[in-house]
Amino acid sequence: MPKIQISNRIRELRFTAGELTQQTLADRVGITRQTVVALEQGKYYPSLELAFRIAETFGVGVEEVFQRHSDSSQSKRSTKAS
Repeated sequence: MPKIQISNRIRELRFTAGELTQQTLADRVGITRQTVVALEQGKYYPSLELAFRIAETFGVGVEEVFQRHSDSSQSKRSTKAS
């Protein structure tokens, strides 16, 4: 089974939401600023509950914040680009 990678648009959404700081986002969703940093860097994947809280903070759906990628889809894209 291919490994699933998850990317996110948190940093981008923070800036389009009036340059929301990491600390402000953390306070609104009930996590630490360090957790926001780890999320933005892709070093931490949120629980479903946290993913929904983040999406609700930005007024968008979860799929607009988090995107799923699998190794097999990555290799298919690179094969098509060749």
